[in-house]
Order: sequence, then structure tokens, then C-alpha cells
Amino acid sequence: MIRLTRLNRAPIVLNSDLIEHIDVTPDTVITLTTGQILRVLESAEEVVRRIIRFRRRIFGPGGPAPALFEDAAGLESAESEE
Repeated sequence: MIRLTRLNRAPIVLNSDLIEHIDVTPDTVITLTTGQILRVLESAEEVVRRIIRFRRRIFGPGGPAPALFEDAAGLESAESEE
């Protein structure tokens, strides 16, 4: 979860996993996977920095455990062989 500020200066805490993409117009426009659109005061670069900082706190500086990806790759390989 990251803390951002709406254009009306109202604080918001956003689940960064729901971000589909970020557009840079005169405002920073965040589109969520739900279709909801948020306009925030922070720049796109600042939003990305906050996401990275949040994920490093969760996963550590090395990122997610490699076993998570190895398990997913093993499942995909097994499914494609069927």
C-alpha cells in the first residue's frame, strides 16, 4: 500500500498491485485494473519510487523469493506437456 494525494489534497492509500498503468498528462493519472481512474499530485516517477520502496519493505532488497518464480515456471511447464 502506498500513500498518495488526490488533486483536491485528500490523502489516499492505494493498493499498488491494482495499478494497470500511469499516464503523465498535466496531472498524473493512475488507471486501476478495476477501471477506476485516480488523479494524484505526485509525479509518475514519485509513484513508482513509492511502489518500489513499499515492495522492498515487503520482499527485501533482493525482490521476491526465487522459489516463487520457479514454482510458477514448473507449473507452466507441466501444463504445456499435457
